[in-house]
Amino acid sequence: MESMTDSTYLILLSLLEPRHGYAIMKGISDMTYDSVSIGPASMYTILKKLEKKGDIRLKEDKDRKKIYVITDQGKADLIKEVERRRMFYEAGRSLLNGDKVDVYGI
Repeated sequence: MESMTDSTYLILLSLLEPRHGYAIMKGISDMTYDSVSIGPASMYTILKKLEKKGDIRLKEDKDRKKIYVITDQGKADLIKEVERRRMFYEAGRSLLNGDKVDVYGI
């Protein structure tokens, strides 16, 4: 599986609830305690890619606001990415604590 960019990862996390563009940007800012912000141009480029890939879909176009929602495929991809990032976190934590990490599983 191809790894996700941080922006793609955060957008998919944000779309665990249906949201329109501004709410996605606000959700990312909130979940990262204002340490990450994604601009509209980057966000809409990523949304188009995710929609084309089938990870999200347009739920409705209400009051000129496009509401996006994550698909089952998008959720499965997000779960895989969470596990991949967890593995990196665990390896880093172990190594920083001076623990030996068995990279070969033997």
